[in-house]
Amino acid sequence: MVSAVFHSPLEAVDTASAPKSAAAPASVHKAPEPAPRRPINLARFWMRVLPPLAGFGLLVLVWELIAMRSGGGFPAPYETWLQAVKVFSDPFYSNGPNDQGVGWNVLSSLQRVALGFGLAALVGIPAGFAIGRFEFLARMFNPLISLLRPVSPLAWLPIGLLVFKGANPAAIWTIFICSIWPMIINTAVGVQRVPSDYMNVARVLNLSEWKILTKILFPAVLPYMLTGVRLAVGTAWLVIVAAEMLTGGVGIGFWVWDEWNNLNVANIIIAIFVIGIVGLILEFALIKIATAFTFEEVKS
Repeated sequence: MVSAVFHSPLEAVDTASAPKSAAAPASVHKAPEPAPRRPINLARFWMRVLPPLAGFGLLVLVWELIAMRSGGGFPAPYETWLQAVKVFSDPFYSNGPNDQGVGWNVLSSLQRVALGFGLAALVGIPAGFAIGRFEFLARMFNPLISLLRPVSPLAWLPIGLLVFKGANPAAIWTIFICSIWPMIINTAVGVQRVPSDYMNVARVLNLSEWKILTKILFPAVLPYMLTGVRLAVGTAWLVIVAAEMLTGGVGIGFWVWDEWNNLNVANIIIAIFVIGIVGLILEFALIKIATAFTFEEVKS
């Protein structure tokens, strides 16, 4: 026979209300020791810092040697630095349409790039989706793209001047025509590389073309599309400088040409650095955006 032992509720209360000193001594918990600090990897740090510094140092050295051999015709680095301090002390002055600060010239060029690039994106990205999605359109437009894409963007500038009757719309047209090809090609390639299993599932589910575009194609093609956008922006920023040299007006390209007419070589060198820095900022920003929307397997 199994005997059951019953405890009175009063015993439970007495046990709970008993002083802690009567209970069994609790184990003492020590505070966790702080993790040891990882030593600074000086070798890795210097490998990240020294090569860029060495590259810039080599550039300055070659620059100084060229200035010394030119006999004063080519500005030295220190002379250019003093002129840059003067230029950037008031970058937004305006003394008329042909005499404005470097800030206004950069903003004018960026405005033209934004307009031409925006129009190219409105046309090129949907065209890329259509060409990649439908084989008939791909066979129809591939020969035209292969024929027109290698043409220098500046070759389109006279056509823009003839059609639009103005320098500013002609420059925007040149940006448009040079920006549209990378977006069309990269978007179309992205659509064509969508796994066939995705499209088979879409057919089984009898999805509409709009749902195929928004639910399947767009998420899969986005990394390719952003790569085309990044390439297009880089090309547009390269072309606008040359286009503005030919069309005139306010802009960083016109500023370079105007300073050459004034034989101010120091300002030309400053403009070269400004063009490079702005292009680097645009490239870095678009790389960050593309990385944020790229899947891990595409990154690797």
